Amino acid sequence: MAKSYDHLFKLLLIGDSGVGKTCLIIRFAEDNFSSTYISTIGIDFKIRTVEIEGKKIKLQVWDTAGQERFKTITTAYYRGAMGIILVYDITDEKSFENIQNWMKSIRENASAGVERLLLGNKCDMDGKRKVQRDHAEKLAKEHGIRFFETSAKSSLNVEEVSRAGQGSGSARPGQTMILGRNLLGGGRWCQC
Repeated sequence: MAKSYDHLFKLLLIGDSGVGKTCLIIRFAEDNFSSTYISTIGIDFKIRTVEIEGKKIKLQVWDTAGQERFKTITTAYYRGAMGIILVYDITDEKSFENIQNWMKSIRENASAGVERLLLGNKCDMDGKRKVQRDHAEKLAKEHGIRFFETSAKSSLNVEEVSRAGQGSGSARPGQTMILGRNLLGGGRWCQC
């Protein structure tokens, strides 16, 4: 049976429990949102195929449990990921502070050169904001990664995250970019 896509791209979402990783994935894969919260146990994934520049890109988006007790299981999935998205909740300062721990976990468990992206989720709750945007931008700059604020509830920037690097001025003509990775030409040429 012939494969129904041109490229396969594995993305991994990590961050504390309750930051909205599952909601982001469901919004991205199914364009749906539910305010009902159920903690992920271990790891789960969703698939979405997108077309970029005439190429079918199959995105496997892996949802990891944020609880410490699942860390041994979830870190095993870091190695095969082409992109890791670190998620915190803009209304929860502790989830932002823990991004440093998640960065350390990436350094210890992921393949060298894996693309990373920082997301501040729940930006639809700006009135309850505890993490200022400029603090997150500074952290992202320190680590040489891109930063977005998203809302799984309103869908703000959810679609744009999957195509970070494409259309941002960093993509060169003829290159298909997802999270700063050139899918058609192979290899990495830009920092994301």
